[in-house]
Amino acid sequence: MSLNSAIKTALKKPDTAYGFWLTLPGAGVAKTVLRSAAQHSNRFSWVLIDGEHGLISDKDYYELNNAVASEGASPLIRVPWGEEWLIKRALDAGAHGIVTPMCHSAEDAAKIVSYCKYPPTGTRGYGPMFALHSFPEVPGPQYDANADKETVVFVQIESRPGVENVEKIVAVEGLDGVLIGPFDLSKQMGVERGGEEHEAAIQRVLKATHDAGKKAAIFCSNGVDAQRRAQQGFDLVSINTDVGVLGAGMLQELGVASGQAADGKPREGY
Repeated sequence: MSLNSAIKTALKKPDTAYGFWLTLPGAGVAKTVLRSAAQHSNRFSWVLIDGEHGLISDKDYYELNNAVASEGASPLIRVPWGEEWLIKRALDAGAHGIVTPMCHSAEDAAKIVSYCKYPPTGTRGYGPMFALHSFPEVPGPQYDANADKETVVFVQIESRPGVENVEKIVAVEGLDGVLIGPFDLSKQMGVERGGEEHEAAIQRVLKATHDAGKKAAIFCSNGVDAQRRAQQGFDLVSINTDVGVLGAGMLQELGVASGQAADGKPREGY
């Protein structure tokens, strides 16, 4: 039997799997967003819990993992750095997948894969007392038997060396795919975000990943960009961040209330 995670189920389908960035350490925020989209035909299948740049630390992982999983989505934790102990903490708190920043080489990727897998495949320490809680109705032996092959592992391509080595990176056994960080990629490459060289790098990563039979993910900051990336064939696409939607939504309603914006949509209650 498998772990039946939403992310593994989604990745078996040809359709784009949509998700969003969670940067606030609030289970209520995650559950509210997921519940609001529960009846949508393209409901969220994953949430990236941002332990790198968000206001989230490992003490928040357990609660957030369980909140996301309880709404039928998979929690993916982006750890601050590709350190073994950071990855172990995230997995033991119930993450369905790991994302690590700044992968520059195949050696970097192989190291991350090793940290995510139990021996003899990797070096992950054993102690999943609480990991089961975000896999409803999965008993301990079932988790032990399936964690290595069903916990997804993604590394971020967001530097010039990462792009130049992407064909070797995606060939690493046990790596499920890569996630492009477009903002860091433009800064690390010293090119204009959205410019010709930047877009060429993104397309190279996308092609190399698919050629290797792996999954390509990308961060987007709005629905228009997300739609474009989905049409290009990205397998996982984030549509926005929690704080992005919160700020934009409040600004829009303030504009409507003050007569400075149109298209306000009335709604009832909270």
